[in-house]
Amino acid sequence: MVLVKVLGLIDLIGASCFLMLVFGVQPFFQLILFTSGLLLLKGMFIFTGDVLSVVDIFSAITLLLSIVFALPSLLLWMPAFLLFAKSFWSFI
Repeated sequence: MVLVKVLGLIDLIGASCFLMLVFGVQPFFQLILFTSGLLLLKGMFIFTGDVLSVVDIFSAITLLLSIVFALPSLLLWMPAFLLFAKSFWSFI
């Protein structure tokens, strides 16, 4: 149970990074790299059959792309909502 809550916390931090980008607050470079790395590692659960790990991989790639490019707000809102939903269900 504790592992599920830790993984939900990673989703919550990732969603917070996306919301910071949406509202114009530039998160620390190290926070973006750390969070995207954790989401990418968490996305490797796709090999165990977890379909929602695609969201983690998509979010990690989007976070990495946001370092270099100014992404459209739709590409920032989508992973934010999906990660918030995943973290909500992890804490229940």
